[in-house]
Amino acid sequence: MISTKARYALRVMIDLAQHRDAAYIPLKDISSRQEISEKYLEIILRMLVKGKLVKGLRGKGGGYVLTREPEDYLVGEIIELTEGPIACVACRLPDAEVCPRKENCITLPLWEKYDALVHEFFFGITLKDLMEGRF
Repeated sequence: MISTKARYALRVMIDLAQHRDAAYIPLKDISSRQEISEKYLEIILRMLVKGKLVKGLRGKGGGYVLTREPEDYLVGEIIELTEGPIACVACRLPDAEVCPRKENCITLPLWEKYDALVHEFFFGITLKDLMEGRF
């Protein structure tokens, strides 16, 4: 399941993309438009800044801006930044120990295919696609 944090991060990124001609966008403006508390929004924006998806500026005239064009952001990277790796079962996580049942696991191909479909889906949609309702 995709968490609230990831869903809100997508909404924030779309908001920044839709208002990118307004220079730095204040947190309170994003909060008001997206109906997300400023406190929770700070947590999300801190993650987005740390991941270099947005840039922040403090003080008068400060706020947040995208670091790239909307077509250069993939939905999957935004989700993974806020959620961590997208994997349906623990043994499919990038840092998982090799399962002792791997060679005999009859369900492993199912999980591999499912993960590939999910990855292809989320990494095949850009922020611009979302903005334009194309996906």
